[in-house]
Amino acid sequence: MILELPDTTTAKVAKELVNLREEGGAVALGRVLTLLISTTLGEEEVAIAAANEASREHPMRVIVLSVIEPEHSISNRLDAEVRVGGDAGASEVIVLRAYGKVGSDQQGLVTGLLLPDTPVVAWWPGTAPEKVSESALGKIAQCRITDSAAQSEPLQALNDLSRTYSPGDADFAWTRLTLWRTQLAAVLDQPPYEPIIEAHVTSTPDFPAAKMLAAWLQLQLQVPVTCDLTHTGLNWRGVHGVRLVRKSGDIELTRVEPTTARLKQPDQPNHDISMPLRSLRDCLAEELRRLDPDEVYGRVVTEGLPQIKMVTT
Repeated sequence: MILELPDTTTAKVAKELVNLREEGGAVALGRVLTLLISTTLGEEEVAIAAANEASREHPMRVIVLSVIEPEHSISNRLDAEVRVGGDAGASEVIVLRAYGKVGSDQQGLVTGLLLPDTPVVAWWPGTAPEKVSESALGKIAQCRITDSAAQSEPLQALNDLSRTYSPGDADFAWTRLTLWRTQLAAVLDQPPYEPIIEAHVTSTPDFPAAKMLAAWLQLQLQVPVTCDLTHTGLNWRGVHGVRLVRKSGDIELTRVEPTTARLKQPDQPNHDISMPLRSLRDCLAEELRRLDPDEVYGRVVTEGLPQIKMVTT
């Protein structure tokens, strides 16, 4: 069910939520967090779809805020939608579209709609503030999620992450690497236990997760790591492969299809491993599993990224 509330106020939206709850159409019991999504007008649905899918693992209240700046609006008003039931997955979705000066106080627009005594997570699916921890929504959130790949200059966005990082910040560039990191760690836990001499990461151009993977390898292995963002000819965007060099022979983990990677090791048969490209839903659900600061990610961003030199064409 979708309830339209044109030209309304936050207080009226909160009242409608209470009415829906009393009528038995939706309940707030069991919601474990509030997810704030800051997006632009017309781009809400992709983020809402991902949140609805993730809500089956993390029941939550989703508040979507789109602000139309005064220079792009001829009116000052707040339009809202309340979605429950089949239109909201296992959550309840509140869509706020703030026009003109009404959008100047983003924190005030959402504060009255937050679930009491539950964590608050802020997510910017598209363009993010320069320093999310000091933004209006970031100040009230325990966890702040961005996506450097969605920025106009993804690699520059990584530099900004390194410079502005605050505990509680998260980025999907890191989340997309979970399967790569898990597989590489598993390989290095097997004999022969030889030190790695150097490492190489290859990727499609302008893909920030590749540089973050290189930074992680550099911190964990303490060896020179190169990051080559010139690999072309792939039908998908992402990390192409990792090569770990050691005396007995190289370890190569290479994606051969969007769902499969091939592991090559000396004196062993090749192994095809399931490594599907991660969807927006997968990344969001993983970040919501842990809301405390990720110390490894913090080190990679602040210490590892500045040490990585890239090859690009």
